[in-house]
Order: sequence, then structure tokens, then C-alpha cells
Amino acid sequence: MKIRLNEDAETVRVIKEGLKKKGGYCPCRVEKTEDNKCMCREFREQTADPDFEGYCHCGLYYKEK
Repeated sequence: MKIRLNEDAETVRVIKEGLKKKGGYCPCRVEKTEDNKCMCREFREQTADPDFEGYCHCGLYYKEK
């Protein structure tokens, strides 16, 4: 398993800017809860699945098999 940043540098820049503005919480989510703190709970659970391959909710990270 490998987790990497999105290959699109502009996407990474915009999302990281949003994370900074929201204090580390996913810029795509309204609520500021621990579940939405980057790396969000949804993506951590997805990475635990050996069959999952894809992007996190906001598109910052990509999990490869």
C-alpha cells in the first residue's frame, strides 16, 4: 500500500491552502470535527481496506494498492 499526494500540483496547492485556513480540517467539509481532521476518518477507513484504491474525499491523497 502506498499513499501519495494528488499528481495535480494546482489541486494540492488549493487543498493545502484550504487546510491551512481551516486549521487542518478538510476544506470540503462544513463541520470541524475530529472525523474531518486531515487525514479524515473516512479516508483512514478506506485505506484499511486492502481492495480500496482511489482518492480521499477532497482529492489531496491517493491510495495505491
